[in-house]
Amino acid sequence: MRKITSFALYLLFVFSCAEAETQIPGGICRPVSERTQEVGCWILANDPIGELAGTEAFWHLDTFPTREAAEVSKTKRGTVLEALGKIWLLTIEDASWRASGGEHVTTIGPLPITPGVFAAQYMEAIFNPGMTAPEHTHSGPEAWYTIAGETCLETPSGKQIGRAGGPPVIVPGGPPMHLTATGTEVRRAIVLILHNANKPPTTPHHEWTPKGLCKS
Repeated sequence: MRKITSFALYLLFVFSCAEAETQIPGGICRPVSERTQEVGCWILANDPIGELAGTEAFWHLDTFPTREAAEVSKTKRGTVLEALGKIWLLTIEDASWRASGGEHVTTIGPLPITPGVFAAQYMEAIFNPGMTAPEHTHSGPEAWYTIAGETCLETPSGKQIGRAGGPPVIVPGGPPMHLTATGTEVRRAIVLILHNANKPPTTPHHEWTPKGLCKS
């Protein structure tokens, strides 16, 4: 009986450790200055956007051969950064806006907002299949552009699937969410949180339990 009990406890320990390892390193996105490995969620920039007076905004993604070329096309609501092996100009503007150079990759929107002062936090997310992010909320809309892999996002309203070549995932600020890298390929994505400049972009949330929709 002792042998069976000890073995059962050992299996419980192993499975608990395996499940814990599926969460992103540190449980939340970390500054890129703290990066020690490729896998994880890494904050590349958190730049002021200024006042947005309307109820929607659009995220424009353009690539350039060099950082210098991207800087030439950058506006006051643009950010130049390197992610997933490319130089990007990421810009929050109206739907019709276009960069003066480079290669236009896509425009994601509309992002639902209420008038106010905003900042744009950009992240590079690289998740192995099965990795999760703990429950959290954002003080503004979140969206991501998927280069590879697949991600399932569950909120109280249901679930959304984001995959390479498919429609972008856009979720309003406010509701709690739980993210899981699904499929069989490593998830690689650029993530935007267009957040209230006077509030933290991300806040842990412990009062909502997901239904596990991303497991079905």
